[in-house]
Amino acid sequence: MMATTESVRPVLRTRRPLRHLAHATALVFALSAALAASAPALAATPDETKLLESLRKAHPGTQFSEVSRTDVDGIYEVWMSGNVAYVAATNPRFFIFGRLFDTQSMRDVTGPRIAQRNADQGGQLQSQSVSTAPVSIDQLPLADAIKTVRGNGQRKVAVFSDPNCIYCKQLEPELAGVDNVTVYTFLVPFQGEARPISIWCAADRERAWRQWMLQADASQLQPKANCEHPVMRNLELARRLGVQGTPTLFWADGTRTDGYVGRSVLETKLTEAARVASAKPAAAAGKRP
Repeated sequence: MMATTESVRPVLRTRRPLRHLAHATALVFALSAALAASAPALAATPDETKLLESLRKAHPGTQFSEVSRTDVDGIYEVWMSGNVAYVAATNPRFFIFGRLFDTQSMRDVTGPRIAQRNADQGGQLQSQSVSTAPVSIDQLPLADAIKTVRGNGQRKVAVFSDPNCIYCKQLEPELAGVDNVTVYTFLVPFQGEARPISIWCAADRERAWRQWMLQADASQLQPKANCEHPVMRNLELARRLGVQGTPTLFWADGTRTDGYVGRSVLETKLTEAARVASAKPAAAAGKRP
């Protein structure tokens, strides 16, 4: 779901005529300006209810929880558990995912809406504590993740990812081009649990994940399987860690990155995080009690 707050990225990596790109850009910036002033209605309007019912019927595997109109005519804010998208009521086949960013005021428009929603849910779920503190990869329940090793696997990254997430699918080719890395992928069902479970229950889940994310090949998935899976545990873990969308990456030095990043950033972060992580034990050993 996420995009970096540095730019608004197109939904698909396809070559399109410039006029289409211009139209898409105009829509995104129109949304940015309008959503800054928009607020969800206290009660759903008939149009919002109709769109919500239509989306639930068209996508039964996705948990749509709320639809709110924006100040852009015909554009609605759609919530799917912890994920948000923007949908045109006249053509709800297409979703706009990611964070909207106002380049004039340099302000993240979507972020405050996500934070407010998390705060509202936190008030209702009293037992749920959320942390954004540094998280060591070794402290994560790695048995609940898909493990992918390339080269010597010395550098490490943990990724919270949703197989239905467009930005996660953009990230995977970048990760696939990185060598000497171990990737721990935690499947989270922000946009429905059916596909994450069908990937985890596959005979070779790493292969199933790779083929689906890189080639849109579902032949390895097991949609009717009923195996033991960590998908809901991963969802609770994501909430405790303050993961607000996918992809979210956790590095070896305990830092995190929200949203899609390119290969050059991956290389830089992996190398730097590995260096910092390896230096910490040495620094601790040099301290006198």
